[in-house]
Amino acid sequence: MLSSVEVKGEITSDGIRINSVVKSIGKTGVEMEALTAVSVALLTVYDMCKAVDKNMILEDIRLTGKSKASL
Repeated sequence: MLSSVEVKGEITSDGIRINSVVKSIGKTGVEMEALTAVSVALLTVYDMCKAVDKNMILEDIRLTGKSKASL
């Protein structure tokens, strides 16, 4: 069960950076949920901006960290 999902966006000099932090109280990992959160955020930005920039590229979606905290 997910306990929190945080998605933040940052405008950079060469585009937009989206990060997500997902927490769970369950025993399974939440990597797919974190990657999905970033993907949906980027697809939303793409949808909102496609009329202005037809050459946008969505790239470098990756897991940058993973940790397990004790309950």
